[in-house]
Amino acid sequence: MRTVYVNGEYLPENEAKVSIFDRGFLMADGVYEVTSVLDGKLIDFDGHAARLERSLGELEMASPVTRDELLAIHRELVSRNGIDQGLIYLQITRGAPADRDFAFPDPDETPSSIVLFTQNKPDLAGNPVARKGIRIISIEDVRWGRRDIKTVQLLYPSMGKMMARKAGVDDAWMVQDGYVTEGTSNNAYIVKDGKIITRERSNDILHGITRAAVLRFAAEAQMQVEERNFTVAEAQAADEAFITSASTFVMPVVEIDGTQVGDGTPGPVAARLREIYLEESRKVAL
Repeated sequence: MRTVYVNGEYLPENEAKVSIFDRGFLMADGVYEVTSVLDGKLIDFDGHAARLERSLGELEMASPVTRDELLAIHRELVSRNGIDQGLIYLQITRGAPADRDFAFPDPDETPSSIVLFTQNKPDLAGNPVARKGIRIISIEDVRWGRRDIKTVQLLYPSMGKMMARKAGVDDAWMVQDGYVTEGTSNNAYIVKDGKIITRERSNDILHGITRAAVLRFAAEAQMQVEERNFTVAEAQAADEAFITSASTFVMPVVEIDGTQVGDGTPGPVAARLREIYLEESRKVAL
């Protein structure tokens, strides 16, 4: 049975509880991060911690722990649950006031809530799907306008994944004003004539931690990167397409809306980026 962390306590998962008045439950008034674990160590922890602090700041929400305390909790959960490869989910909400109210509670009277748990994923790095790629559909992006804040408002991305499942494919890319924003839980890329193309950072997309690392490694490897909008049609005509996220690293996309991308198999750029990301991230894991 997993050990989880809830508001200062390490507990068996079946004993973990939060209040029915918690604003994460009632209002989706919370933020989250997911950090990968490889070889028992944390991947890109500092990046996730920095983005968490930014998300909290944008929502004027207090953190119940320091960054050092957060690192210690992550490491303790990895140790207690014997995680070699897997994920750690972290969620902070505005807490549980005495009753439901749209107005924010006084932070001096209602402390933020914090929950962490692990997910064991033995094949995280060696995911066989990466060798064949994924198939996706495009869907309209109808989310709120602050996608750069990593909130727990994940209903539409969940609906998007279900649309993909009903269509018999693996995932979906969201489209706004004719251009791809991002995947349901990942950043989106295409490759044309050796150039990596991805949407620039703005409030329209999540500022992916894996994205930042992959683009940095790509630049160091002398790969060309262009940050700009692209359409579904452009993606379908690309040589390659792929996604990045903390749980998939670099994952090739081989079909979009029924149209084969390239020759329908993972391309060399995505394969090389995945290899570089895993190799370099393991070197600096905490």
